[in-house]
Amino acid sequence: MTSGMESGVTRLFLVRHGATDANERLPPILQGNGIDLPLSAAGEMQAQRVARFLAQFPIREVFHSAMVRARQTAEMIARELRVASTIAPELQECNVGVWEGLDWETIRQRYPDEHAGFVANPAEVPYLGGESYGDVLRRARPVIDRLLEEYAGQSIAVVAHNVVNRAILADLMGLDLRLAPKIAQGNGCINLIRRRDGRTELVTLNSLFHIGAIPPT
Repeated sequence: MTSGMESGVTRLFLVRHGATDANERLPPILQGNGIDLPLSAAGEMQAQRVARFLAQFPIREVFHSAMVRARQTAEMIARELRVASTIAPELQECNVGVWEGLDWETIRQRYPDEHAGFVANPAEVPYLGGESYGDVLRRARPVIDRLLEEYAGQSIAVVAHNVVNRAILADLMGLDLRLAPKIAQGNGCINLIRRRDGRTELVTLNSLFHIGAIPPT
């Protein structure tokens, strides 16, 4: 990415929030939208590096979910860029139901049938007692489309979450939504969405070079 901006093009920098303690656990646990942790020390560093990187672009405003980890990330970006940060409630993380606070191996052992159904078709089968990827897409994608319309020809940033970003990005790439969980979204990553001549496309996926390290696969 470079700071050279083509006129008449709309750019939306879709960011995943910085890390929390739940993200850093081994194994990580599902936070969903019920566990509302602040950024860890590493997460704050990631957010600061996102902010410094985005400062080279003429971003007009930063939008974010109401959850603490997204709000803190967005506020760091907004302070660096000297722009407003605004809540978009529809961008909150997926409701993961009774699996909240658990890691995937524990989920597989305790709920083998429900886990298998979710893995086979997360687009329609929800996290047990929560939302599916399809549910998340239906509430989050209209926000992205609205912002692209309202800020036509400008640049904005959106700070959201792992499942939210995956659902939006799968849809933009024309992927079967069942494949969305395979889309990598590291903490502090940036995805660049561009609208030009009425066409919306993904330009950059899961960029982490500004963080200074590529996480292990």
